[in-house]
Amino acid sequence: MIERYTRAEMGAIWTEENKYQKWLDVELAVCEAWTKAGEIPSQALKRIKDKAGFSIKRIEEIEKVVKHDVIAFLTSVAEKVGEDSRFIHLGLTSYDVVDTALSLLIKEALGKIQKDITPLKDTLKDEALRYKKTAMIGRTHGVHAEPITFGVKLLVWYEEIKRQLLRLENALEVISYGRISGSVGTYIHLDPKIELYALKKLGLKPSAVSTQVLQRDRHAEVLSVLALLASSLDKFAVEIRHLQRTEVLEVEEAFTKGQKGSSSMPHKMNPVRTERISGLARIVRSNLQAALENISLWHERDISHSSAERIIIPDSFILTDFILAETADIIKNWKVNAGRMKENIDLTRGLIFSQSVLLALTKKGISREQAFRLVQRNSLKAWKERLDFKDLMQSDKEIREILTKEEVNSCFSLQPYLEKIDYIFDRVLRDES
Repeated sequence: MIERYTRAEMGAIWTEENKYQKWLDVELAVCEAWTKAGEIPSQALKRIKDKAGFSIKRIEEIEKVVKHDVIAFLTSVAEKVGEDSRFIHLGLTSYDVVDTALSLLIKEALGKIQKDITPLKDTLKDEALRYKKTAMIGRTHGVHAEPITFGVKLLVWYEEIKRQLLRLENALEVISYGRISGSVGTYIHLDPKIELYALKKLGLKPSAVSTQVLQRDRHAEVLSVLALLASSLDKFAVEIRHLQRTEVLEVEEAFTKGQKGSSSMPHKMNPVRTERISGLARIVRSNLQAALENISLWHERDISHSSAERIIIPDSFILTDFILAETADIIKNWKVNAGRMKENIDLTRGLIFSQSVLLALTKKGISREQAFRLVQRNSLKAWKERLDFKDLMQSDKEIREILTKEEVNSCFSLQPYLEKIDYIFDRVLRDES
């Protein structure tokens, strides 16, 4: 199923071809380090570089017999290199290659996520500015609260994506480490200078101390960042889904020509793409649990993490990259119904201005408790009997003894809710070019 959601560039990172190429890159970097140390003849290194390669088909054939993927890989390489293959894998254990190469793969994949998050970030900023002063009802507990603007809602999302970018940068730093220190990390058959040289060539830093593996908190941190990003995208998707409900209908996914929403009901236009985002985000979050479990390995290593990582790391990157692109495309092409937003503001016949009346009363010197009682009495009547809240305020003798007709009317204006929108936007965007 995962192939259905694979975007070409991200999928290419997690192919067997690219994995084995990274393994080979590590082996060649170590060979070059040994050559610098005088342990491999320079002519032998040249021949190794010229001939080194692998056959995935051949690796699979060998692995069926030896039941060890790194040995199968090395045998395939040796068949291509010939006699000089004796210099390959000098002093190394399998996870010197596997873990260092995995760091390279994750770095490459994180770079792709960083690149692909930019269109979403830019689209959110553009849409936030476009709808900066488009008033809509704010909802708490799913119930009408007070007016906000659609632009502010999107600005919240934009700021959240900026935080996710910072987390991605931190994750890139955390995973930019390798280890080439031998069977249990003590360099017994290696000079630490070999590690320093090889990792520098590969663009990695040496782990200050390791066992036979890089510690799995690094990988769990990467997957936690992907889970956080996927959760933000899920949050956006859930909001869009709510706003597309028939009773709300303030925002809709684009419905393309020829698209059909239901096999039985021709009228249906369902938010299927955002629903898919929500579903796939659940998988990314669940993969984090496995990554956390992988932190606890026996002693200097076991491989209980290995089988899980072959699934959770590629899948998490592929799914996150897919729903990232989906989210950007949905927001870029959605239908925003500003007129419906205004209708929904008016839906409760003025009840959303209850706090404005409450504060106006307290400013006249009465207690908050008394003001609350007066406003709630009328708001409940307006709700239950479907009456106009402002009319009730104007006809309430106790309130009119405190507030003039003009003062009551001023409580029911949208304008005050827009006055500090510029301030909010300036605070978020002022440091950006």
